[in-house]
Amino acid sequence: MSRKRKELFSHKLISVEEIVDGYYTLKFNRKFDFIPGQVVAIALNHKDDPRLYSIASGNQKDYMRILFDVNPDGLLTPQLKNLKPGDEILVSEPFGKFTFSGTNEWWIATGTGIAPFISMVESGGKLPQKLLHGSRTVDQFLFQNLFSAHLKENYLRFCTRESGGKGIIQGRLTNWLKSEKELPKQIKYYLCGNPEMVVEVRDIILGKGVDFENIIAEIYF
Repeated sequence: MSRKRKELFSHKLISVEEIVDGYYTLKFNRKFDFIPGQVVAIALNHKDDPRLYSIASGNQKDYMRILFDVNPDGLLTPQLKNLKPGDEILVSEPFGKFTFSGTNEWWIATGTGIAPFISMVESGGKLPQKLLHGSRTVDQFLFQNLFSAHLKENYLRFCTRESGGKGIIQGRLTNWLKSEKELPKQIKYYLCGNPEMVVEVRDIILGKGVDFENIIAEIYF
């Protein structure tokens, strides 16, 4: 996610785990309360600009988890994946407004944009009417077992590069949205992922008569 300067506090690393080829979870000791959907700024030293990551863990756990993929040319993720338990990282207090609306919702995510929805499910509370989850390959539906267990048939997976198998729709989630004759208008739509997906999905939803204020977006770079 994009950079943002925040006061940073030392946290002790618990683990770094590669959960799928190129995708990692990082856990560290938790010092602050947070609302599911919020983000933290992370850096390894005070000289570097921090990066923002959605919290990808429940708000009742004694740790925080983030989810990231490695950009070989990135300034932070190649270092994050090589950290060891006990290492110190710098983390801000949680912040952000990509949080529960308290009304009926659809969640739409691709890639590591699934992170805030992991936190929302693990924290309990109201589940969405639907979760649309897009991925290039079947194994990159991150945390799909969590969502399948909680959302059942309301968890829709869209795979662009592989034929899916049971419960997986081949193609882009945007094509599915375009094919729907109408979408619910009195709910909130939460979009999280790369800018191209977010903009395209937003435009599709707006084109089907949903009010702009019912669309909440979090963009990952």
